[in-house]
Amino acid sequence: MTPQGRRSALVAGGSTLGLAIAYALGWSPRPALAATAGTFELTRTEAEWRKLLSANQYAVMREEGTERPYTSPLNDEHREGVFACAGCSLDAFSSKTKFDSRTGWPSFWQPLPNAVGENVDKTFGMVRTEVHCRRCGSHFGHVFPDGPKPTGLRYCMNGLSLKFTPRAA
Repeated sequence: MTPQGRRSALVAGGSTLGLAIAYALGWSPRPALAATAGTFELTRTEAEWRKLLSANQYAVMREEGTERPYTSPLNDEHREGVFACAGCSLDAFSSKTKFDSRTGWPSFWQPLPNAVGENVDKTFGMVRTEVHCRRCGSHFGHVFPDGPKPTGLRYCMNGLSLKFTPRAA
């Protein structure tokens, strides 16, 4: 192999490794949430979102990032209650539909009525269904067809996108 060919191979390998590490840490190549191009009931400027959300929440909710698995306390939340959008407080999921998917993210087999919107996500060479808050467009996660009955769906959500309110006893 020529020195130029060796250099090209090293650069390509280093770039691939760098992207793999960045993705594993939750980085997304998209600069902005695709869903925000739509019209939502609640809108905020980028500055308002940054003031409202933590840096990690902003990366997930507004840039379609992904939190590391098993890092959300909501993954282990087992009380009765409601999981709402952390950006606008719209109730999104009931604890009655939550299940342990063993994936490291809070998972549900169904959202609450009129709570979420969906988009086709073709990033990283895959075709997935992205799930976002229907009121403010904040990214929640993705839905997959490998969940339990009765729907057979797994809404795999980022805990950073949600806030939990326990049901009063």
